[in-house]
Amino acid sequence: MNILVLNCGSSSVKFQIIETDLELIKQNNDKRLARGVIERIGSQALITLQPEGGKQIKKARPLRDHRDAIDFILRWIISPDSQINQIQSLSDIDAVGHRVVHGGEKFSKSVQINMEIISGIEDCIELAPLHNPAGLKGIKAITDLLGMAVPQVAVFDTAFHSTMPDTSYLYGLPYHLYRRYKIRRYGFHGTSHRYISYRYRQEHGLKLKDVNIISVHLGNGCSACSILRGESYDTSMGFTPLEGLLMGTRAGDIDASILEFLYHKEGLSFGEIDTLLNKRSGLLGISGLTNDMRELLEEEAENQDRRAKLAIDIFCKRVRKYIGAYYVDTAGKADAVIFTGGIGENSPVIRERICNGLESIGLKLDKNKNNKTHSRKSGKISTEDSRLSAFVFPTNEELLIARDTLRVVKNVPRRW
Repeated sequence: MNILVLNCGSSSVKFQIIETDLELIKQNNDKRLARGVIERIGSQALITLQPEGGKQIKKARPLRDHRDAIDFILRWIISPDSQINQIQSLSDIDAVGHRVVHGGEKFSKSVQINMEIISGIEDCIELAPLHNPAGLKGIKAITDLLGMAVPQVAVFDTAFHSTMPDTSYLYGLPYHLYRRYKIRRYGFHGTSHRYISYRYRQEHGLKLKDVNIISVHLGNGCSACSILRGESYDTSMGFTPLEGLLMGTRAGDIDASILEFLYHKEGLSFGEIDTLLNKRSGLLGISGLTNDMRELLEEEAENQDRRAKLAIDIFCKRVRKYIGAYYVDTAGKADAVIFTGGIGENSPVIRERICNGLESIGLKLDKNKNNKTHSRKSGKISTEDSRLSAFVFPTNEELLIARDTLRVVKNVPRRW
């Protein structure tokens, strides 16, 4: 099957075309045929297209909305420029998988989309007002452009974390607020953490119940996940993606009373405070320079910038603190720490600074292996005598979305 994978943001659409079937999954031989992203939808959009094995194509074109953007993607896929021999017409697209950020407590697994599912996603909009509406726009656009006959599947970021016990997901608020409004930790990056769990299991020939790891997804958004017996046991992001680790522009963990303090001292509305915490804090807020870790490392190395170093140090300390907490919380059952995401995969320096101090729980970093593992390479970066191993695995959320889409459409049970 040729699966179109869509990830719709508020003003962007990322896509991949993946060829997969049950036999290819068994052989771990799925094929990515093309990928791309359209940004700044609603104005002069920036378009990046990449046929697999071909040259990257960059364009700019006015695209009014998500429907226009997806229409552009579909036209390119069936054009000679895409170099996709497997797809000659739109009828060769067998199914579409959508990344949907929030499934609340309604959705604990991927589902085929119908009107009832759309209604359920709409019910979760108040939990993800910036994200779920974009996902719904993508679903509607595909329905308009490809028709009702092409099956669509929703894959939820929150679904992997639905296995967390109530001791992990409940806040210390009056219980009736959870019962009434479902205020709880939901967690995000679930598809990424699930892929890392799967990848670790495959690399080590383990059964699902034997996967006990701490997965650390580090990019512009960051989260840690304690995976026990192959299932999410705890995670750092909470009711929204704001909680937990320090991120590119998000503050992470913060005393909630600071909101009222800022309201009185700065005269900010709660909407402005929300913007401050989500878009002007984190690495950007502390450094005053940028949310890009690569640029901060350059500033630290070349100019000895104090605030750049401070931002990096706080970032690494937060990650190290969560790793230690999860290791202790599971009574030392974790066998490995896995780094993934843009920073986790590509920055040996940050991995080393995070791991410094984790020797006390048995993690000994092999600096030579760590320095050689970058640019989407995978590998073990701990010493052979390390009690707690460390690995780098490039994440592949799109592959899981494509596989889930196939399994849901074919009504085949997911085994991981």
